[in-house]
Amino acid sequence: MQVIETLAEGLKREIKVVIPAKDMEAQMNERLEDMKDRVRINGFRPGKVPFTHLKKMYGKSVMAELVNEIIRDRPSSILSGREEKSATQPEIAMTEDQDEAEKILAAEADFEFTLSYEVIPAIELKDNSGISVTREVVEIDDKEVDEQILKIAESARTYESKKGKAAEGDRVTLDYLGKVDGEAFDGGKDEDAELVIGSKRFIPGFEEQLAGLKAGDEKVITVTFPADYPAAHLAGKDATFDITVKDVAAPAALEINDDLATKLGLESADKLREVVRGQIESQYGAMTRQKVKRQILDQLDEMYKFDTPQRLVDAEFENIWRQINTDLEQSGKTFADEDTTEEEAREEYRKLAERRVRLGLVLSEIGEKAGVEVSDEEMQRSLFEQLRQFPGQEKEIIEYFQKTPGAAASLRAPIFEEKVVDHLLSEIKVSDKTVSKEELMADDEAETSEKETKKAAPKKKAAAKAEETAEGEEAAPKKKAAPKKKAAEDNAE
Repeated sequence: MQVIETLAEGLKREIKVVIPAKDMEAQMNERLEDMKDRVRINGFRPGKVPFTHLKKMYGKSVMAELVNEIIRDRPSSILSGREEKSATQPEIAMTEDQDEAEKILAAEADFEFTLSYEVIPAIELKDNSGISVTREVVEIDDKEVDEQILKIAESARTYESKKGKAAEGDRVTLDYLGKVDGEAFDGGKDEDAELVIGSKRFIPGFEEQLAGLKAGDEKVITVTFPADYPAAHLAGKDATFDITVKDVAAPAALEINDDLATKLGLESADKLREVVRGQIESQYGAMTRQKVKRQILDQLDEMYKFDTPQRLVDAEFENIWRQINTDLEQSGKTFADEDTTEEEAREEYRKLAERRVRLGLVLSEIGEKAGVEVSDEEMQRSLFEQLRQFPGQEKEIIEYFQKTPGAAASLRAPIFEEKVVDHLLSEIKVSDKTVSKEELMADDEAETSEKETKKAAPKKKAAAKAEETAEGEEAAPKKKAAPKKKAAEDNAE
C-alpha cells in the first residue's frame, strides 16, 4: 500500500492511497480459499469446487467486501501511522467511473482512494500557575434561610373561604373568558382558575381589579397585553375578560415549625432549615463556579492562539446560528431589533464559534495530559439525569444513545470539561472574596462570555441547553394561572 500526501496546507491534508491490484487479488484469493470448503454449489461435492469457478461466481462480491473493509478500517490506521488526529471524520473519495470500478473488482486495476481532512493542531501546553481567579463567596444568614422557607411554604399554604371582599394575599377562584376586539381568543378561557392576588402571575393590571370583589360577583376587566408578549397576535392589544368570582379564600398564617416541616415532607423545622440552607449554598455555589470558570476560560483564551479546524468551527457556528434564528423567530424580533445586522451578527458568532472550538481543544489537551477520565458510573448518572427530564420516554432515550453515533460523547463532554476545570483549580491561584448575593448575581458586562462559560467545548451545547430548560421549568407558572403567557404561547405555537 502506498500513502502519498498530495496536500498539506495549514491544517488541511489530502492523502492518496494506492493498493496494488496484485495485493487486492492476493487478499481475495485467500478469502476464496477459505470459502471453498464451506460453499455449496450444485454439481460439485463440498470442497471440490474448482477455484476458477469459485472465483467466477464469488470473486466480485468478495472484492467488494474487501473494498468496504478497507474504506472502513484503513483511514484510522493511516492517520495513526502519520501521528495525526483528524478534527472530523475524513472525507473519502473513490473513482466514480463504472468501467474503472469494474476493473478494480476484477483485480485488473489498482484500488485508489483519497482522504481529505483537517488535523487537530499540536498544542504546546503552557504553565498554568500564572492563572489566578477570584472566587466570590456569599455568607448565608438565618434570615435569608427563613425567607426562602416561607417562599417554599407558599405551595403548602392552606386557604379558608371567607365572606367579604377579596384583598391582597387572598385566593380568588374564578371563571373567565378573554376577548380582543369583542372576539374570544384561544387560550383565553378557563373555569375554576385560582389566583392569589399579588402573585403577579397574570397579565399586568388583572389582579388589582379583583380586589374588592366577593363570591358571586361578575365583572368585566380591561387590560393591555405587554408589547413584548410572546404571542405576537396578542402583543400590545387591549383585551377584556368577563369574570365570575366563585370563591374568595383567606390565607392561613405561615409559621416555620415542625408542622410546616411535616407538610413539606421533613421531620422537623431544624431539618427543614438544614435542607433549605444546603439548597441556597448549592445555588450560590453554582453561580460562583460559573464565574470562576469564566475567568479561567478568558485567561486560557488569551494564552492560546492557534489556527482552528474550520470544519469544527463551521459545525459549531451552524449550531449557534440555528439557535439564534430560532430565538429570534420565537420572540418575533429581527436583527435590527437587536441593534445589529445579519452580517454583523454572523461575524460576531463566527468568532464565538472559533473561541469555543479553540478552548475545547485546549481543555481536551489539558485533560488528556493530566490523565482526566470519565468513569462509567459518571456516564450512567448523566444518562439517568437525561431520563429524569423526560419521564415516559426512557426507552426511546436509551435507544437513541445506544444507536446514535456521537450521542454518548455529548454526555461525556460536559463531565470531562468540569473535571478538567477541577484539575486546573488545583494548579492555579484562587483567592476568596466575600460578596453580597446581589454582587454574585450581577450580570457580567459581556453577555456572550456567560454563554461561552456554559458551552466552551464544542460538544457542550446539549448540557447548556439542559441547564436552560431546567431554569425555565423552575420559573414556569402553574397550569391554572391563566390568562397568562403560557396559554397564549401554546396557542401561538
